[in-house]
Amino acid sequence: MIKLPELLAPAGTLDAFKTAILYGADAIYAGLPGFSMRARAKITTEEVKAGIELAHAAGKKVYLAFNLFAHDAEYANLSRVSETIRYLRPDALIVSDPGIVMWVRENHPDIPIHISTQANICSARSVKFWQAAGARLCVLAREVSHSEFKSIRAACPDVGLEIFVHGAMCMSYSGRCLLSNFVTGRPANRGACAQLCRWKYDVILRERESGLEMPLEEDERGAYIMNSKDLCLMPRLGEVVAARPDSLKIEGRNRSEYYVGSVVHAYRCALDAYAAAPDKFDPAPFMAALNVLETRGYTTAFFDGPVGADAHDYNTTRSTSEYHAAGVITAVNSDKITLELRNEIKAGDEITFILPGTMDNVSVLLERIINAANGADVPKMAAGQRNSIIIPRQWLCGAPVENFAVNVLAYKKKNK
Repeated sequence: MIKLPELLAPAGTLDAFKTAILYGADAIYAGLPGFSMRARAKITTEEVKAGIELAHAAGKKVYLAFNLFAHDAEYANLSRVSETIRYLRPDALIVSDPGIVMWVRENHPDIPIHISTQANICSARSVKFWQAAGARLCVLAREVSHSEFKSIRAACPDVGLEIFVHGAMCMSYSGRCLLSNFVTGRPANRGACAQLCRWKYDVILRERESGLEMPLEEDERGAYIMNSKDLCLMPRLGEVVAARPDSLKIEGRNRSEYYVGSVVHAYRCALDAYAAAPDKFDPAPFMAALNVLETRGYTTAFFDGPVGADAHDYNTTRSTSEYHAAGVITAVNSDKITLELRNEIKAGDEITFILPGTMDNVSVLLERIINAANGADVPKMAAGQRNSIIIPRQWLCGAPVENFAVNVLAYKKKNK
């Protein structure tokens, strides 16, 4: 029997926790403002606690991100952090600072340590260093190629190895970027990155004597000179699993529950299909599921070695997808479903539900828009303020009742 790697999902909100669990994540990573890369996180301590309890009840693990690079003054506040860690009881702490590793070993010796991608681990020697320092698992840098990973795996058979398989790429080594700090004062290493690598830039020449400014004209590549496409290893998932990583990580600490659930769903179904018949595994249907997400386009990045020009989109940062989130189910009754909207819905739209555990999605044509608040028919309804619509069960084309549940997601084509 094939041993599948753990599928690790991000959760920046309690809704993302619930969605990741529903769609088949094996583990979830989360953080709190102030002492991780999630300085802008929307989730509270109590919500993380609730998420951990939900995950543990479902047999899932939760890893708490604690991957800041601490200054001396910050160690004085770590007694409060200790109280929070004991209260939350995570299954592991994700850290990157050697000083923080020492602090965790001294203050929380029973909690496993995972070394963050922020440590930029690119070699077997680095893995062995962190293993000797007490690490249970190392998250390898995105810059490690598949060939390098296999060498690291062979040299380090008795320590956990985790790799990123999906999500945003960084123009610097796995998030160690100072562009945002210098230009906006928002530190990338504290989760506040302004993503200046996605901005459109104009290059201006200034003549020294006169001060005359002359813009340089764009060439055929445009001006988005640092706009990386998003990482997606679905096309190479068979090779990834065969190399025996312990954990596959999905990026997305600030992503919506729609993004988290959709990506987890695709990779969960793909991993299960691979386990059932590795020789017949075809990533195409699972790739199709990822293509409905809003993305800057996909790249396998460093999988085959140094990246080429096709890993970037020099023309725009806009999504390449024609679809976006429609809503999320918040209630299921014997005769109707309540869908809380994430984008505007109008009569005549077709929405597609992403059903957990199967690639057999169900589409529904909304001939009418029924306001959940008062039952009135309306021509369209905007998202926001928890606006919801009613979908009568007879519209669901006889789909089995058990396929629909709270937190199930739906998407639709963008309105022209």
